[in-house]
Amino acid sequence: MSRLARPTQGRMIGGVCAALARRFGTSATTMRVIFLLSCLLPGPQFLLYIALWILFPSEDKARTAW
Repeated sequence: MSRLARPTQGRMIGGVCAALARRFGTSATTMRVIFLLSCLLPGPQFLLYIALWILFPSEDKARTAW
């Protein structure tokens, strides 16, 4: 498993789904579909996405920190 950081390549909006896909070894498309399907359920999915967007560092910033 890799460190959670939003990639600079292959992201659509914030890179959260791409980061999670890389972490869990799935494709970014699969993670995006899972997120979209979860939006059909009640809950704070969009708030969670925004929170993860803020909390996950960008890949280039994470690279310089380590």
